Amino acid sequence: MITDILSYEFLQNAFLSGLIIGVIAPLLGLFIVVRRLSLIADALSHVALAGIAGSLYLSQQVLFFAALNPVYLGIASAVGGSLLIEKLRGAYRHYEELAIPVILSAGIGLGAIFISLSKGFGSDLIGYLFGSVSAVSRQDLLVVIVIAIIVIVYIRFLYKELFVLSFDAEYAKVSGINPRYIQMVFMIITALVIGASMRIVGILLVSSLMTIPVAAAIQLAKSFKGAMIYSIVFGELAVIIGLITAYHLDIAPGGTIVITSILILLVVLGWKKVQGGRNVRAAKGELV
Repeated sequence: MITDILSYEFLQNAFLSGLIIGVIAPLLGLFIVVRRLSLIADALSHVALAGIAGSLYLSQQVLFFAALNPVYLGIASAVGGSLLIEKLRGAYRHYEELAIPVILSAGIGLGAIFISLSKGFGSDLIGYLFGSVSAVSRQDLLVVIVIAIIVIVYIRFLYKELFVLSFDAEYAKVSGINPRYIQMVFMIITALVIGASMRIVGILLVSSLMTIPVAAAIQLAKSFKGAMIYSIVFGELAVIIGLITAYHLDIAPGGTIVITSILILLVVLGWKKVQGGRNVRAAKGELV
């Protein structure tokens, strides 16, 4: 396996991209989960699907789009969807959650239209839906690196504001934090991460990598930073094991990465249950 990675550029691209995504997806996902916005990742991923399908369809009709990487239009669509969600959340202040299913439905609808209109890009679309080890180009890797730098810089310089806003929005406003600006940038960053991850994990499964490692992490962590570290560790484990499994079985990596994440979560839950049982027995022993 190591020899293959050193020998083939496409494997180098896939594993380097995967390692980076294994950091930034759970890292941003922790803030998404804490803020109870998990479904936003699903909504934006479906908008990205519409962008990818639209790009593949236009590549059959317009010469310019034939030379354009579909990832770019997918990312642009996800960013546009994130801005529309924020607009709708502002329009429905008392029913903000309505924005998510509206945009999600729009993404699915547009994706279905472009897929129906097009002919002959089934195999290409499958790679975007569920990820692909062999389809990650050097250009895709560079996009992932740039987006990772943006994510890390954003969290590094706005960590305190994001932390306060995640746990107490009212206090954030009183403290002089501009929640609307931070939220808008946060949504755009989320869209960028989804766009960066679609080649490895797949559009339909990328939200899982942003939430399932976090679900496992919050079972073990005793602090927010601890949850951040655990999330990244579990995300990396899921990506590495998932990519190796997908390569050897010659299947889509998105499925193996997600199933690995779920297995990690089940192991953590099982371990917590065992530890809880031991603590109960120890407490009973002390009482006796």
